[in-house]
Amino acid sequence: MIIYIHGFGSHGDGSKARALRRYCQEHAIRFIAPSLSTIPDLAIRTLEELIESFQPVEKVCLAGSSLGGYYAMFLSQKYNLPCVLINPAIHPYITLERSLGFPSNFYDQSTYEWNRAHLDMLKRLELNEPSKNKCLLLLQTGDELLDYTEAVSKLPDAETIVEEGGNHGFEGIERHFGNIIEFFGMRIN
Repeated sequence: MIIYIHGFGSHGDGSKARALRRYCQEHAIRFIAPSLSTIPDLAIRTLEELIESFQPVEKVCLAGSSLGGYYAMFLSQKYNLPCVLINPAIHPYITLERSLGFPSNFYDQSTYEWNRAHLDMLKRLELNEPSKNKCLLLLQTGDELLDYTEAVSKLPDAETIVEEGGNHGFEGIERHFGNIIEFFGMRIN
């Protein structure tokens, strides 16, 4: 099973989640992409409950984009799970300071409060040393929001694919779905 973790202000029906969901359905791979709370502690608690529910009965793998990549790093370490990180946020408690106030949700453009207490919640999730768990980094140098070199520095032992250009949304992610499934050691039907 793959649990896909969306980024800041996004949702479980975003373009990457929809594309990966379709790919997994076509290849009979169980997949879930929950729409998470904007409050980090609640988002993590939801993901922990999902992992703890599925892990006793099947292999769980994590894929996360941006802030979802940060969550996936934390959860991968906590539960000893493989993870794929797509243009992950490495220091979101710093980079998301620019969003303090009332940002819009990408699903319906509704607003929600994002405050310093949320940044503190993110800071508590930081890994002080790089995870030794199986990790695949997918990075594009054209990411306009995050510096891809931070991920390379934070996770020096990760299997890493760095593409020139692109953007924060990771252009052409679909061409890596086979790599992701192979990295997770899953069979394609």
